[in-house]
Amino acid sequence: MKHTLAQLKRGEHAVIADVSSIHIPLKLLEMGCLPGNSVELVQVAPFQDPMYLNVNGTHLAIRKETAAHILIEKISNE
Repeated sequence: MKHTLAQLKRGEHAVIADVSSIHIPLKLLEMGCLPGNSVELVQVAPFQDPMYLNVNGTHLAIRKETAAHILIEKISNE
């Protein structure tokens, strides 16, 4: 089942499935937000925006509005 990055909860892990939306900045792709890469939600700011993520070992902060365009597949926490 596919979800968006904006639906990820703190501590959850996922794999990026699709970043083909025109609303995703090229800079995010250059920093590793590519299909197949693992992502974990580390923290969310007090008003739920921005989101602090760990993408394949790289820490990024992105807006929830942008995260809603990145499709993911959640993986179970072990």
